[in-house]
Amino acid sequence: MGDNAAVIADIVGSRILQDRAGAQQAIVTMAEKVHADLPVATAPLAATVGDEFQAVFPGLTAAVASLLLVQLGLPEGVQLRFGIGVGAVDPIDESITDGPGWWAAREAIDDAHRLQDRAVPHARTRIAAAAGQDAVMHERIAYANAYLLARDELVASMSERTRRLTYGRCLGRTQRELADAEGISQPAVSQALASAGSAALVAGFADLVRGLA
Repeated sequence: MGDNAAVIADIVGSRILQDRAGAQQAIVTMAEKVHADLPVATAPLAATVGDEFQAVFPGLTAAVASLLLVQLGLPEGVQLRFGIGVGAVDPIDESITDGPGWWAAREAIDDAHRLQDRAVPHARTRIAAAAGQDAVMHERIAYANAYLLARDELVASMSERTRRLTYGRCLGRTQRELADAEGISQPAVSQALASAGSAALVAGFADLVRGLA
């Protein structure tokens, strides 16, 4: 299948969740919604074993854009950690894939875990390159990892409502439409978005989506 972006995700703090089954179902439901709103995944995010989820995207830009929507759409108290591996994803049979993209994704999620446990508690997303990637891809990944650290920090500071509003703005919905859906005023939407720094996330998402065209 060539070079792809393989994604491994796991639930942050799954062992202390009071309703793990409910959290897993919320993630599955959100992943389906994101794929309907932004159908860029080769294999959309889906549950595998235990608290782990996997997805495959046709490239790094598609993965980074889609995972932002997943982060924004999750309910309060449910968070995912993501490892993105850039490399080949090879079919084993009709339902199983393997290859260096997956190995790099495992390396990336381990790196995210280390960052979260040490200096950057809100780190949730990391990228790693499979062996054989060229210098240009390594440079792209370095830039993307720096962006993701800042992005994760912004998302972590948002309330559930502000994340929903930001999700809507990413998809081009107007503040009036969002206000009507939330049952609040348009100025309240504007204030919530401005105080959370949502405009930076929305502009960054627009840059990513333009890269998919």
